Amino acid sequence: MASAELRDELNCSICLSLYTDPVSLRCGHNFCRSCIVSVLDAQEAAGGYSCPDCRAEYPERPDLEKNRKLRNIVERFSSTQPDMEETRIFCTYCTKSPVPAVKSCLQCETSLCDDHLNAHNKTVDHLLTEPTGSFGYKKCSLHKKVLEYYCPQDAACLCVSCCLVGEHRGHQVELLHEASENKKKKMLKYHNELDPQKAEIQIRIQNLQDHKRNIQEKASDERKNISKIFIDIKKQLEMAEKKALSEVSRQEEKIVSQISHLIKKLEIQEDELSRKMRHVEEMCRVTDPIRLLQESDITVCSYGGDEETGGDGGEVSTEEDLDEVLISLTLYRSISDIVTNVTSELGVHVPDILLDVDTAHESVKISEELKTATESEEEQEIPEPSRRFVTYSQVLSRCGLSSGRHYWEVEWDQMGECSVGLSYPSIEREGEESDCRMYDKCWCLDMYNGGYKVWHNSDELVLRVKPTCPTLGVFLDYEAGRLSFYELCDPIRHLHTFTASFTEPLHVVIYVEDGASVTIRSW
Repeated sequence: MASAELRDELNCSICLSLYTDPVSLRCGHNFCRSCIVSVLDAQEAAGGYSCPDCRAEYPERPDLEKNRKLRNIVERFSSTQPDMEETRIFCTYCTKSPVPAVKSCLQCETSLCDDHLNAHNKTVDHLLTEPTGSFGYKKCSLHKKVLEYYCPQDAACLCVSCCLVGEHRGHQVELLHEASENKKKKMLKYHNELDPQKAEIQIRIQNLQDHKRNIQEKASDERKNISKIFIDIKKQLEMAEKKALSEVSRQEEKIVSQISHLIKKLEIQEDELSRKMRHVEEMCRVTDPIRLLQESDITVCSYGGDEETGGDGGEVSTEEDLDEVLISLTLYRSISDIVTNVTSELGVHVPDILLDVDTAHESVKISEELKTATESEEEQEIPEPSRRFVTYSQVLSRCGLSSGRHYWEVEWDQMGECSVGLSYPSIEREGEESDCRMYDKCWCLDMYNGGYKVWHNSDELVLRVKPTCPTLGVFLDYEAGRLSFYELCDPIRHLHTFTASFTEPLHVVIYVEDGASVTIRSW
């Protein structure tokens, strides 16, 4: 009864058979892998996923976690509870009504119930075994006798005749059951040796599953953070749009109001001129000279300058227009504030990196805005400070970074070869140790036609990636001791990350040769 109840618990609710390769959903219910995969495939076409048992819904196709404990339980249950219809052995002689056999005789190749066993034992003394339906594998294929011995030398089971004659004659043999017990001991020893390995693998699997869950939780948190940031960006963009539109409306209202006011004044003047013109026309039709001459003269005021001067102050010229520069500046300032807010929320600072001319090698030309370093055959006419690189065509940045998280971008013109990275300011200025790629206090990425290399303390590592764009993103987390390089293709690709314990301020270092040019990009 207990066995039947346990079997019910070990049946898959879909196929109603013992679990095969059981897996679990997040709700805790278990299914055969093939069964639940078929159900999920069918649900995918319907556009939603749910547990067949509890109907728990999943927004995305749920992951299937392998249930090893349940699989082991099913295997042990199956081994102790075989299918009786397939494995039950019946007495050979009870032909009218099948009776389960209690023993099998290897010599007679028959199976016997209790009654026939008693009769059999009284007549002959044969070798009996547990009930079996297969007799052939327990007999010697050559002599057709029962296998009773084992030859360790040839790893073969033997009958009496095999031991006395034939190729096994003179070999050291063991009784079959003794050899079996010895092998069981060896297998048990081997099993005990495998246990620690299995335990270690299980621990590794558990650690990987924990790591997988951590990654999934972090990914979920990142998705929430990104959604929140973009919600804030959308709000800020809406505010920026309103501010820019408001500025357009303000200018429009001001200028249109002034134009409307001027139109109204001009319409009044037009009406006055029309009245005077009608009066003049009437007087021109008068035939009485005395009446005409007695009529007062009409003064006509010139309006020629009003339109050009704007009239009596505060009026608008016909050339006045919207201040598009002011509108653009309003929009630019709003967008710039959004970028600043986003980088602040991400905890990343975008430094304004300027190159230090006083450290530049004489063959390195620095641009006026101090953002670009170019290798040039013409020596630069600059003073000879002691901080200048003498041996290699390199330059450092003016300011160092000694804390926080920072991000900036560099662009290579894809000419010659160049290196970009970070260095302590204490780097030598001449000799082999002044090469930023060889110095133990420099961390550099080298760019050349066809590939990337990373350098630190003379150690070179060739990256197995092909460049797809000339622009790199550089990220520094000073406290965490992390310096990362990214290729700004679509999608962005991580190239390499250095890890170190930084103890000095870090200055940007640029190495250029063969006409290479590197620019630090400003946001």
